[in-house]
Amino acid sequence: MSDGTANGAHERTGLLSFTEDDDSRKIIDFTDWDEEDPRNWPKSRKLTNVGIIALMAVLSPLASSMFTPGIEQIAQDLNTSPSTVVGATTGFVVFLGIGPLILAPLSETFGRRNLYLICFSIFALLQIPTALSPNVETLISVRAISGFFGSVGIANGGGTISDMFHPSERAAIFGWYLLGPLLGPTLGPLLGGLFVQHLSWRWVFWFLTIICTVNTVLGFLFLKESYAPTILEGRKQKYEESEGGKFRIADQDDRPFWTRMGSSMQRPLRILFTQPIVLTMAIWQAILFGTTYSLYTNFEAIYGEGYYGFSTTQVGLMYLGPGLGFFISVWFLVPKIDTIYNYLSKKHNGEAKPEYRLPLANVGAVLIPMSLFWFAWTVEYKVHWTVTILSTVFFGIGQITVLNTAQNYYIDSFQKYAASAIAAGAVFRSIIGGIVPLFATPLFDQVGYGWGVSVFAFTSLALSPAPILFFYYGERLREAFAIDL
Repeated sequence: MSDGTANGAHERTGLLSFTEDDDSRKIIDFTDWDEEDPRNWPKSRKLTNVGIIALMAVLSPLASSMFTPGIEQIAQDLNTSPSTVVGATTGFVVFLGIGPLILAPLSETFGRRNLYLICFSIFALLQIPTALSPNVETLISVRAISGFFGSVGIANGGGTISDMFHPSERAAIFGWYLLGPLLGPTLGPLLGGLFVQHLSWRWVFWFLTIICTVNTVLGFLFLKESYAPTILEGRKQKYEESEGGKFRIADQDDRPFWTRMGSSMQRPLRILFTQPIVLTMAIWQAILFGTTYSLYTNFEAIYGEGYYGFSTTQVGLMYLGPGLGFFISVWFLVPKIDTIYNYLSKKHNGEAKPEYRLPLANVGAVLIPMSLFWFAWTVEYKVHWTVTILSTVFFGIGQITVLNTAQNYYIDSFQKYAASAIAAGAVFRSIIGGIVPLFATPLFDQVGYGWGVSVFAFTSLALSPAPILFFYYGERLREAFAIDL
């Protein structure tokens, strides 16, 4: 890990591409204003890439929750219990977390574009056997496999944005991209409720087949490779063919292929388990996702016939509460991450540090436990539904600030290996997010929503001092636990 500079010069050397070194091979690198450098692309090309990968990052989490309004219908159709059907969500979300452990390092070996297109093509095709599932075993198995391939947008999106944008401008763009993994589970039940109520649960997956196929086609047409070593490798091959002689890429890893692959595959877990800050923030994100999926899978029980007596479509509208919080946060708060980062960098004579991303996380540290206690006890005492949903707006605001600051911290700390660092956080986030809901419903049944949701609130409260502690002591921790990736 290393510190940055406010303009991002530390991440991309601006040297002319032909110099000699000890092994006599000429070095190929980007020049300062190289048009092939993704940092120098036109804004329209950058935003096209962001749009395509953001849609991928929306669709896989959308698929994770879109069928939840149809759990009862699926159970009846496949002759099983609703709790067994919940396993289809668990399998999907768990593999959504495992996928980045493999797909992120692969993108740092083979490039981003090919991985996006191969994995998302498979993800789109797997929606067909899901729609045709004759039994719950098939449903759970195919969903788990599709979760793995669908994770490609989540695994590599942060790395792709890091490829194209300087640190001083990255957070605002990343905030809109990160809406995907959060809006997907939010919008899924709303859209799924419409299909379940007016068609059938199988149409949820036919819809996903269509929209995922469209996104994949757009990727084949418009998605550009953004990973600098892959682009430079193509340039290297052209020079060797046209000019003869031998060339190498700046900072090229000359180890044997399988040695490099082994190192790449170990990288996310090494980052996760050797970096205290990454591990702590990953646990915090995991608790947030576990809380989110636990609430989402119980919205039907809370707002349906059990408590508030809403229809399936009306219950789907309740998911818009946290969604509104996401938009408020991205629109008004997330751009301030860059503002604070640039201000603190300037204040310290242009020396930027990853910890300068963390101050805004304190907003989430306050809002998340507050909103969860609010939701827990207003639901417990059956206060008017508008009061309960208002709490989820603040939960959404807090969730976005924590996730955005954490992801930007990972990117600034690990630079070229940003995708692996984000994958390290994603694995905890998704596995816990998938498993916790299995235990949440029995917990709510046993102690009620008041104390049941308060368990999540107390847990998030315990982690709330993390941003301010890491702001002051993070640099010491990074230096004490520095690793060679």
